[in-house]
Amino acid sequence: MDLLSIENPKFLKKFSIKELEQLSAEIRQFLIEKLSVTGGHIGPNLGVVELTISLHKMFDSPKDKFIWDVGHQAYVHKILTGRAKEFDTLRQYKGLSGFPKRSESEHDVWETGHSSTSLSAAMGMVIARDLKGTDEYIVPIIGDGALTGGMALEALNHIGHEQKDIIVVLNDNEMSIAPNVGALHHILGRLRTTGKYHWVKEELEYLLKKIPAVGGKLASTAERLKDSLKYLFVSGMFFEELGFTYFGPIDGHDFQALMENISYAKKTKGPVLLHVITKKGKGYLPAEKDKVGTWHGTGPYKIETGDFVKPKISAPSWSELVSETVRKLARNDERIVAITPAMPVGSKLEKFREEFPDRMFDVGIAEQHAVTLAGGLAAANMKPFLAIYSTFLQRGYDQMVHDICRQNLNVFFGIDRAGLVGADGETHQGVFDIAFLRHIPNIVLMMAKDENEGQHMVYTALKYDEGPIALRYPRGTGLGVPLDPELKEIPIGTWEVLLQGKDAVILTFGTTIKMALDAAKALAKNNVSVRVVNARFLKPLDEKMLLEIFNEGIPILTVEEAVLEGGFGSSVLEFAEKHGFTNLTMKRMGIPDRFIEHGSVEKLLEEIGLTKEGIIKNVLEVIPKKEKGIKYG
Repeated sequence: MDLLSIENPKFLKKFSIKELEQLSAEIRQFLIEKLSVTGGHIGPNLGVVELTISLHKMFDSPKDKFIWDVGHQAYVHKILTGRAKEFDTLRQYKGLSGFPKRSESEHDVWETGHSSTSLSAAMGMVIARDLKGTDEYIVPIIGDGALTGGMALEALNHIGHEQKDIIVVLNDNEMSIAPNVGALHHILGRLRTTGKYHWVKEELEYLLKKIPAVGGKLASTAERLKDSLKYLFVSGMFFEELGFTYFGPIDGHDFQALMENISYAKKTKGPVLLHVITKKGKGYLPAEKDKVGTWHGTGPYKIETGDFVKPKISAPSWSELVSETVRKLARNDERIVAITPAMPVGSKLEKFREEFPDRMFDVGIAEQHAVTLAGGLAAANMKPFLAIYSTFLQRGYDQMVHDICRQNLNVFFGIDRAGLVGADGETHQGVFDIAFLRHIPNIVLMMAKDENEGQHMVYTALKYDEGPIALRYPRGTGLGVPLDPELKEIPIGTWEVLLQGKDAVILTFGTTIKMALDAAKALAKNNVSVRVVNARFLKPLDEKMLLEIFNEGIPILTVEEAVLEGGFGSSVLEFAEKHGFTNLTMKRMGIPDRFIEHGSVEKLLEEIGLTKEGIIKNVLEVIPKKEKGIKYG
């Protein structure tokens, strides 16, 4: 059928299984073709085609509510709810979001991007439904990787306790982004091989009814036998003991099995868990064969070969530079260990794991645990390196405050994807970490101007032994600068002047240094002399240099690819107030007080005015116009 003509999923009600199978093939081909151009989360979506179609056939969205955990797997849902015609704009500026988006469709009832939230949100909707006396079904769809998150386990516990009507779909493909880890993963593995649970349960109940429970010892023996047999034969007891009725495992690519079990679930009172087995990447061989997470989310690729379309680059990625420097230093320091919360590929820790398998720990989607685990290692005089995306470190904030900084433990945090990340949008922009970290006592926070300074900062961090220290670094590659053969320590809290100037000073760091230098060079052609400072330590500040600038009375512009509220510029203002400099001429540039949507980083920077031209405009505004004789307008 013409996927572009779909307006809502009602047409599925009349489709036969044969027609559904044909539709599945068409959706897979559509996704493979469209994502080869735009990139996106192809693996998760190819795996849930039949499951998503079955859900929309058996329920009535938007009355019935689907809550997609993480949202990586919601593309098929978007196609069936009338958005196929927008797929050419997927994850592009002002285009279709790569995640569920409430403003896009009435069928998107919950926005996601971080994992393990669906069950808590769904339980909230269940309680609201029951209080209002309505009768809609609430259906969270959660992956086996997301189920390992602590928040999901907390929600399972609460759902089982409350015994309200809810249908949880466990989409089990044995992967999150990378292969899953942990004891729960092994429980699910056993479930996959046990066969149909409900048949076993019904047979046991039939047999046990034949035992004459005449009281006394015989009755108690029968009850103990019932419990023993259930544990012996029924792996689904894990979920049954949590208070769920368990259906599964179900072939997630078999429409008959899916619809039969969904029908049973709809008739069952209380919490139900449908355990659905799917194949991540199904229908596209390169994605099906992926065992490490390469095809979880990709850029453009060649359909025929599966080769990725990448620009030719000579510089290493920031993730690679940092992890490889850690690996180099680990050869001479057995205390160094690496930790990742389910991101070994994204954080480029595969080589560290190959060389030091006993010193590399993937804890799964468990950021809170990852942070405190690092603290425990540090308390035992190890040197832990935790590689974690800025957006995911938000989930370990209490652990940063309570377990790490309060105890002043010597953990090295590699804050990856710091700054704007582009296509993944609001949920993934790494723009809050400066604001939520810099006010915590004891922490050192830094960001390098290029990869050479970056490797020296890694060395500095692993030599530092006075408490927690964090290095921010952006998504993407370095500038291609030569790397010094010998690593050296950078004195904590020191800045460097990159360009001299006397009319104004720009304080900036990391990704915005280049645009500041470009702006200063352009202003120099108009006889405006601008000093550019690499403010590489965001905490502690270079107090000596700042006091010299304040005493000089020179206008100041701070520039940061991070939120302005509570950010680096705010720290400079706070320092000025603390030392009695109340008449400074100063402006701040950064991320405004709103969530930044998806699009290329270049487009997003243009939208918020964080560009060379924006810097020039702001510098001219802080310089006294009469003194400079500059023409404005």
